[in-house]
Amino acid sequence: MKTMWAAIVTVAPMLAAMPAGAQQGPVIGVELNSDENRRGLSWSGGRVSPSADIFVTSGPFEASGRVVALRESDRHGGAGVVGDLTLGAGTRLGSVTVRGRVTGHVFGGAAFDADYVELGGLAAYTLGPVQVDAGADYAPSQDAIGGDNLYIHAGAQAGIPGTPWTLSAGVGHSSGQVDNAFRSARLRPGGDYSDWRLGVEHVTGPVTLGLDYVGTDVSERDASAFLLADARHSGDRIVGRVRFGF
Repeated sequence: MKTMWAAIVTVAPMLAAMPAGAQQGPVIGVELNSDENRRGLSWSGGRVSPSADIFVTSGPFEASGRVVALRESDRHGGAGVVGDLTLGAGTRLGSVTVRGRVTGHVFGGAAFDADYVELGGLAAYTLGPVQVDAGADYAPSQDAIGGDNLYIHAGAQAGIPGTPWTLSAGVGHSSGQVDNAFRSARLRPGGDYSDWRLGVEHVTGPVTLGLDYVGTDVSERDASAFLLADARHSGDRIVGRVRFGF
């Protein structure tokens, strides 16, 4: 936990120091998840995970940082914490918003050099309370992930008019080239796979409560061949979260 908060203290001033012209924010939040789950895979070994984040915009540019406790996750070589640092930009093309970004994932306490970088793009269309989006994230070939990794995804969310409730759904598919089967199991346990998510969110002032069902078609038997696949935590589960923004 000391590493986690030290990273927050380091990253937050850097993001907040973006040029002031047209700057909005920073928006800062703290969150508690029953499981740090990404793309249907647990990053915290199925255990409760606290996190903190900051988001800043300046004109079309965006910067964010998030620090998450991983609880000595097997998936990331026993790492106790990860910092996700993102720089991006967005623009509107008619009724569609397009964003591009680059994200560095920096791990603390891993038994090997687990850090990696990925590039991402997203297009979103909003009509009334409904938003649909589609995008892709690509991690070029890196030793830390045993090859490259492409994640294609689509989602939708809809606010229920007159209520603080929002419903959401999403699907995704991960694929890529394998150079090192042991390392590639971090992001693709058992090989290429698909994931899905159904969620509900309740927002009251600065407090957000969320509940998601997440699932994958990962074969636990195939994934169990590699420790980094963390096969026991690569399947269906319910994830709850509470976030406080300020």
